[in-house]
Amino acid sequence: MFRYLLFAASMLALCAPAAAAPARDAAPSGLKLEPYMFKLANGSQLAAERGTFSVPEDRADPRSRRIDIGFVRFKSTNPNPGAPIVYLAGGPGGSAIGAASSARQPIFLALRAVGDVIALEQRGVGPSNHIPECTAERRLDPSQSLTEATLTAYYRQTLDRCVQQWRQAGVAVHGYTTEQSADDIEALRRALSARKLDLWGISYGTHLAMATMRRHPKSIGRVALASAEGMNQTASLPGQVDPVFTRMEQAAGMPAGQLTGLMRRVHARFDAAPQSFTLEGPDGAAMRFRADSFPLRMMAGIVPKNPDGIAQLAGAYGALDAGQNDATAPLIYSYFFAKPLKMAGMPELMDIASGATSARVALLARQAPSSISGTASNFPMPQLRNALPGHDLGDAFRREVRSSIPVLLLSGDLDVRTTLEEQAEATAGLTNKIQIVVRNGGHDLFEAHPDMPKLLVAFFSGRPVTVRELKLPPPSLGGPN
Repeated sequence: MFRYLLFAASMLALCAPAAAAPARDAAPSGLKLEPYMFKLANGSQLAAERGTFSVPEDRADPRSRRIDIGFVRFKSTNPNPGAPIVYLAGGPGGSAIGAASSARQPIFLALRAVGDVIALEQRGVGPSNHIPECTAERRLDPSQSLTEATLTAYYRQTLDRCVQQWRQAGVAVHGYTTEQSADDIEALRRALSARKLDLWGISYGTHLAMATMRRHPKSIGRVALASAEGMNQTASLPGQVDPVFTRMEQAAGMPAGQLTGLMRRVHARFDAAPQSFTLEGPDGAAMRFRADSFPLRMMAGIVPKNPDGIAQLAGAYGALDAGQNDATAPLIYSYFFAKPLKMAGMPELMDIASGATSARVALLARQAPSSISGTASNFPMPQLRNALPGHDLGDAFRREVRSSIPVLLLSGDLDVRTTLEEQAEATAGLTNKIQIVVRNGGHDLFEAHPDMPKLLVAFFSGRPVTVRELKLPPPSLGGPN
């Protein structure tokens, strides 16, 4: 998922084995804490702490190296603080420290009224990254039509090359799984000598949070989930995604079928015959490539992940429907063709390990032909499923998480990334759950509504949360051209 973010930013410019038992490795070694001045959004600085602790890179392999896991801790302002509250970023591959520096900073600061707040960088990210970046041998060939098949082959070839390079560099590639990250959270608790930890996370961070709830239930106090991703939801079902586009139409006051009909019409034309795109090269010469609907379906799953992207999505499809392919050509070329593919390691390995059940992949395949999103929503999953032998965590990992730990679930009804329907399935086994639906809300919910900080403070303080719905202004969509 994380790889999509650069594509989204560009397009917005347009109008194996069963799950292992929890590890009980020796106490985390080398806990280090040092004072750290954290720069706030207003330009001032806040006294914080920067920390690291050491864990095995692969707990199943006694020969693997140890790696440092890094974090930033914001000390509580409460004279009697509760459990430390650990933020888990999405992606996989998102930065927790980056989130504390961005639009979610007010929540980090507000939660200090409850307990210490920790921005934990997951293994493979930021100061916890011990995987060298890998670059493909070549760029994607623009003389071949850009399709799911050509893109998947390119990614699989690059992954094979990168896994070999990572292993030669001493990386224990099988250590990069959600289960091992969950055990890192337990290692953090033990390193800090905390009785329990509270968790708050978004998207993939909720996937990790639920895995931790299952593996270390006695170590977790309370959990806030936004845009929940279930254990068997690394690949989205088209039948759950398509209703969101209908809700977008309704929220924007459009006639039924106006946006969805436009998207289907464009997809049908691109699939009937790959369409041509032309752009001017650096030397002034024309560059050309062809594509079917697959990159457009990728765009449809990313650009409107928050409501402010819906108008851009409609504008892009309107231009394509009018035959103005060249308007999107520079952006598609830049993302897919301009440079060789780079793989960071953590995002790819985490998703491949979480995988998908055969039943879910079969259902996805049945739904895809008649859907808007097809198989593109979470590329490169399920396309890279089982691409690394021995790395898949197995169906035991993907079973429903059942827990009575108190949970606050935040869900946006216009979220095309983790839909209301999928979130209901993902959290069905959480019996002590409070859900707040954000009407006209998309994927990035923590910063979407001004009431979020006080609601999270109330929840983690153990006070009753009586709100069940928040409302945002309806999206301004406008009619497609």
